[in-house]
Amino acid sequence: MNYLEFREALLPFQVFSTRDIKKNFPGFDSKRLVEWQRKRHIQKIVNKWYVFNEVTVNDQLLYRISNCIYQPSYVSLESALAYYHLIPEAVYTQKAITTKKTIAYRTHIGTFDFRNVKPILFFGYTIQHKDRLPILIAEMEKAVLDFLYLNSSLRSIEDIESLRLNRAELINSLDWAKLEKYQLAFESRAVDKRVKILKSYLKNADII
Repeated sequence: MNYLEFREALLPFQVFSTRDIKKNFPGFDSKRLVEWQRKRHIQKIVNKWYVFNEVTVNDQLLYRISNCIYQPSYVSLESALAYYHLIPEAVYTQKAITTKKTIAYRTHIGTFDFRNVKPILFFGYTIQHKDRLPILIAEMEKAVLDFLYLNSSLRSIEDIESLRLNRAELINSLDWAKLEKYQLAFESRAVDKRVKILKSYLKNADII
């Protein structure tokens, strides 16, 4: 088995693990991975996960990597807010929600930050297919709630205003009935208060 055979089998995955390799090539010699890294065909990300160097690094690839290297997880927080055009800034650290411990991976391809929530709050995400690959990402409403839940510094309208949220997108695209339904699962007075502040901010901005 040579590199071309390996590439043909695994390139469609873009991101692959040693487990994927063994499924396709039983008896695979792991020394080949060292050799192909040296030749810059592939690069190691973390935790036995690799990516082909020829693959274009874009948001979709970074989301896919995030989903893969720490499971279970889904893209959320600032990454999802940027995906839905709710914040103006580009996000350079990929943010995700997990039921495992909070952890951050700093790799050559990017930084991946995973924030812990209780299993009961691990919901409200969707599976979207980008370039034929599945990406788990929070629905807009859940991304907003995850962000409010994990940012205790949001205590006033001024704090919300500092985020420079896309007010028009929030009003036109966010399903407030769904958000309020999801909000009940948090059973958090702090979240309730922050949602109230967000609504006041939008109301005072004469958007709704």
